[in-house]
Amino acid sequence: MQRRLLFLPLLFIVLLEAKAQSELSVEHIMRDPAWMGTFPSRASWSDDSQTLYFQYNRDKDPADSLYKIILSDKNTISKVNWEELKSKKRDDADFNSDRTLRVYRHEKRLMLEDLAKQTSQMLMEWPENFSNPKFLANEQEIAFSSKSNIYIYNRATKTARKATNISTDSKPKEKADSEEKDTAWLQAENLELLEVVKERKEKEQLKSQYRDSFDKTEEDTFVYYTEGKSPVNLQLSPDGNFASFTIYTTSNNKNTKVPDYVDASGYTVDLNARSKVGTTPTKVEVGIYDLERDTVYFIDSSELPGIKDLPDYVKDYPEKTWEDNEREVSFSSLYFSPDGKQAIVNISSNDNKDRWIAAVDLRTGKLNTLDRQRDEAWIAGPGIGRSYYGGTLGWLPDSRYIYFQSEESGYSHLYLLDTKSGEKKALTSGDFEVFDPFLSKDKKSWYFTSSEVDPGERHFYKMPVMGGKAEKLTSMTGNNEVSLSPDEKKLAIVYSYSNKPAELYLQDNKAGAKADQLTSGQSDEFKAYNWREPQLVRFPAEDGAQVPARLYTPDPAKKNGAAVVFVHGAGYLQNVHKWWSSYFREYMFHNLLTDLGYTVLDIDYRGSAGYGRDWRTGIYRHMGGKDLSDQVDGVKYLIANHGVDSERVGLYGGSYGGFITLMALFNASDTFKSGAALRSVTDWAHYNHGYTSNILNTPEKDPIAYRRSSPIYFAEGLKGNLLMAHGMVDVNVHFQDVVRLSQRFIELGKDNWEMAIYPVEDHGFVEPSSWTDEYKRILKLFNETLLEE
Repeated sequence: MQRRLLFLPLLFIVLLEAKAQSELSVEHIMRDPAWMGTFPSRASWSDDSQTLYFQYNRDKDPADSLYKIILSDKNTISKVNWEELKSKKRDDADFNSDRTLRVYRHEKRLMLEDLAKQTSQMLMEWPENFSNPKFLANEQEIAFSSKSNIYIYNRATKTARKATNISTDSKPKEKADSEEKDTAWLQAENLELLEVVKERKEKEQLKSQYRDSFDKTEEDTFVYYTEGKSPVNLQLSPDGNFASFTIYTTSNNKNTKVPDYVDASGYTVDLNARSKVGTTPTKVEVGIYDLERDTVYFIDSSELPGIKDLPDYVKDYPEKTWEDNEREVSFSSLYFSPDGKQAIVNISSNDNKDRWIAAVDLRTGKLNTLDRQRDEAWIAGPGIGRSYYGGTLGWLPDSRYIYFQSEESGYSHLYLLDTKSGEKKALTSGDFEVFDPFLSKDKKSWYFTSSEVDPGERHFYKMPVMGGKAEKLTSMTGNNEVSLSPDEKKLAIVYSYSNKPAELYLQDNKAGAKADQLTSGQSDEFKAYNWREPQLVRFPAEDGAQVPARLYTPDPAKKNGAAVVFVHGAGYLQNVHKWWSSYFREYMFHNLLTDLGYTVLDIDYRGSAGYGRDWRTGIYRHMGGKDLSDQVDGVKYLIANHGVDSERVGLYGGSYGGFITLMALFNASDTFKSGAALRSVTDWAHYNHGYTSNILNTPEKDPIAYRRSSPIYFAEGLKGNLLMAHGMVDVNVHFQDVVRLSQRFIELGKDNWEMAIYPVEDHGFVEPSSWTDEYKRILKLFNETLLEE
């Protein structure tokens, strides 16, 4: 009997040694990312195309700095010193039509730079702060904004004049004679008694007299009073005849408070955070100032086609009466044609269902719709403007054609529209998306990035301005983030691959040219491990769709039959691709799990970016619907094809991934035994308006969508093992979310859950100690609940 007792501990030791091991550890991979090396980002060029700038951290500084490579010495990387950085800075810069001149602001000075001669001159010094200097069409005049008005500087006469006469005051009322006398007497006495007050008033009068010297003549008395509202986005049409501006009226929505329990003061401090979904959006108005007729009028959206259309989801509420009212909309700033005679505006409905691009009659403010994009889910997609942002939108130099992006075909593509005939033409087409198109310097070609080769790749293309064959300029498999040199002869490429962080490359601007690597930032310690290249697969969903995923498979000798499914965050994000992931910590953790014998699946579930409109909107009105069933179908694929034990599957994710983890353990408990829900939304009625109202509308109008999408309503379904982890100063997904869910668990008598809190962390963790603690808990959860004893 004693021999058997002695034998058992020995057997236990042997079994432990037989378990799969890894060179990696949570403590190792969750350190400060500096251990991995330094990797470039945000490449840009000098004006002469001879120097390449990029963010880097070769010298182990507290943060990235600006570095440069001079093309004549491509082997030397040097940090940009403060003096050079200051001399390179150009605030509010604008170019003339052929990009030979640049106007910019330096403090209170208006500067003009000759790019060919590399010389700068001061045109004038202004007494106040100013912004947004712009060349007018004649290029002799430069418009700029100051103190809620637009001024014009004439390069020939070297004088400035005031173009608009806008006052943020209320329109003055006539005062009684007695009031005037009382005011005058009190002011005179005050100025006599207080010398400093008198000096300040005199200085202000001198400034005012200087500004007034640029103003209109005294007999021209038109003033537009904004009644206390501040006009923003002031701009002048290129012909100088019209100005436009925006008035924002914010709503008095109640903001939330996030307590900070570890403030340096030693006191609990309330952080001001966002409001919640369903709040009243900001009112946006765009005014037009007719400088010839001295009058102001506002754009009116009441005649837009479909402005009173109700969304389809109202049919789910037959008992409710829906009023036939005009929907509230938001406007972008005006986009003036190059000749200044026309303008367009981007308009979005506040219920997220419509986007209109309309021509604006500059003499009346009336709209003529050129293109309407309607989506019963919500308007979005690469380059598609929403709210105050126009997205990819502008004019060709002929002042006839406009360009924009649309998901009309189901994928975001580039279009031209003839404003005279109304004819619309798709410049790109196919089952792929276009990103960040821009015109070449001579305006004869388009440059853009697209996913035409594969949803998991990004390449840079060139195409004739009126359409035609697009020429692929990059060839490296993965992500090619390109910055084109000003002379358009070179491509600076920040390139990465699935298992290779970003490096900087240089290539001639022609198809098939070789890209030369300029940086090599991986540390020896990082290179010592053989990082896996995950396999890109597709598996069938229950509705027949083919779901893309990243698959990590262990060495057959180490395989333990357990699997972990990773759920990426943000909802609308892509993580199944062939480049270095923004989830690099999770990627390294998946290598660790695979070393230990786990099979890992990382899914681009319904709602993810990169696969067109239908995939993007697959979660409309039901988060935790198809996005959850895609996770379940992924597990079925692993069981059928990769020898995974159906009783030993876990999942984890943060933010949206944490939300799906909760829904999985509550509503698919037969599929998932364990889960780690990190910084997770538990009740969508408590999240923000901008994100949530897209997908679920608003709680007061569409309560069905919120009820079936919020985990807190399904907490009784918890059967497996749950770990929740949350930062206490999370101003995005508030700590309140998991506090409320915890109370539900307590009231339901659940005992198979635990919570880890992180007092100093916001939504995105910063401290390596927090990352380490969190992932040690995740690994412990999976090891203890998914591996056979």
